[in-house]
Amino acid sequence: MLKFHGKADAQLIEDCKNELSWDPRVTANDITVTAIDGIVTLTGEVPHFIEKSMAEQAIQRVGGVRAVADELKVNLTGVLSKTDEEIATAAKTALEWNFSVPEDVKVSVERGWITLRGQVEWNFERVAAKNAVSSLLGVIGVSNDMTVKSKVQPVDVKAKIESAFKRLADSEAKNIGVSVSGDEVTLSGNVHSMQEKEDARTAAWSAPGVRRVQNDITVSM
Repeated sequence: MLKFHGKADAQLIEDCKNELSWDPRVTANDITVTAIDGIVTLTGEVPHFIEKSMAEQAIQRVGGVRAVADELKVNLTGVLSKTDEEIATAAKTALEWNFSVPEDVKVSVERGWITLRGQVEWNFERVAAKNAVSSLLGVIGVSNDMTVKSKVQPVDVKAKIESAFKRLADSEAKNIGVSVSGDEVTLSGNVHSMQEKEDARTAAWSAPGVRRVQNDITVSM
């Protein structure tokens, strides 16, 4: 029986496995892929937190994928394993040397899991901080608890987001709805791929003052 995007679940699973094997950043041997009606679930183990993220991104590129449930576990071995003190020291250095990260980011580490706290002016600074520490040795996860300061009126945020959608080459802007409540943005509508959904989320986060994005966009043909 054919599923979403004209693909049977078996075909979607095969395409996802091939994409994981194709991506040199991902150790695909220990990853199991299952799919039900376009919803893909990843289970198994990877040797580093950054590979967990790369595996999820790889699956999002596959046509027919409506959503990804990333249940991969990070299993550190050998030189990849570091103490919390070593990780914290490396994280502080990585943040200090990153031009896009503000100075007042606070870092805590517990059993290899990094938590970032503080306030920033823009969401790209939150993203830069997370990216700066995600690839460090010994990291098994990152919680980004940094908040974005609100500086604009909701009507201005909505207008800026809608204009950004129209500039996206692959975005069906007319199919995307934007609602703003205070500093929170909710996206709705329908797009043709996970990439378009992610592009819409990124565009929404790029507006000044946005602290939270609820992405309720659905993916279907």
